[in-house]
Amino acid sequence: MTDSPDLIKRSMLAGAVAIGAMTSLVAAPKPALAQLLNSGIDPKSVLAKAKKGDALQVGYAQTPVWFFKDAKSGQLRGVYKDLVDMLAGDLEMTVAWHEVTFADATVGLRRGDFDLFGSSAVYTVPRALVSEFVGPLWSKGSLAIVNKDNAGKYKTIADLNSADVIFSVNAGASEEQRMPQLFPKATVRAVAGQQAMAAEPVRTGRATVYVTGDSDAMVLAKRNPDWAHIVDVEHPFDKRPNTWLIRHGDPDWKNFLDFWATYATASGEVQRLFDKYMQELT
Repeated sequence: MTDSPDLIKRSMLAGAVAIGAMTSLVAAPKPALAQLLNSGIDPKSVLAKAKKGDALQVGYAQTPVWFFKDAKSGQLRGVYKDLVDMLAGDLEMTVAWHEVTFADATVGLRRGDFDLFGSSAVYTVPRALVSEFVGPLWSKGSLAIVNKDNAGKYKTIADLNSADVIFSVNAGASEEQRMPQLFPKATVRAVAGQQAMAAEPVRTGRATVYVTGDSDAMVLAKRNPDWAHIVDVEHPFDKRPNTWLIRHGDPDWKNFLDFWATYATASGEVQRLFDKYMQELT
């Protein structure tokens, strides 16, 4: 007696299902194996280090709110410090920190001392010619700080564009390049070292005004109420993108960081951290 057409059809379907199941068991890679498959990332890219278990090499320069060493605990803190930790966690990497000055930031990047400058780098054309800007993660304006003895003399930013005004700025910071353009009548002097050292000449009367990022200026004024006065605090000037720096020539790393920065800003994480530190420090 021969099988009916329906029975034959059902037998063929059952066999196909069984073979398909066996094939999937053999062909489907386990999660650990899938991690070893070719990702298409250039093996020379910094991003390839994430698959090798290497540490993420990060340079930083200290500036209030964004990246600073806590005076009490000695621990690194700040908006961008927390974001670097978040990035490293997403990549399942540890972080190796390298402290530098802003003047040495792009030099250290190009030399290969670190793979990411994680501090608050404001966009300038000279920086963009020698390094890549990520994202951006934020935008920042500038504020001017004068000694309280001169508060009545300098009420607006325009008052500072005068031949008798001496600007004190941090060497290597974006203000070193921008202030001569914005205040051509004034004299601009760069002070080497970390950011806070450039405020000292204003405190002692050797310079007229110290210019830094808006949030940084508010923290400094809060910490130094005996002498620091912000000129027109409600109107920061020269607003520009603010973010991280990497080397030129690594498109895989750049593309990853650009969209990671978009994710960090769109999710509200950057704003949350900024609000947290501003509330604490001001």
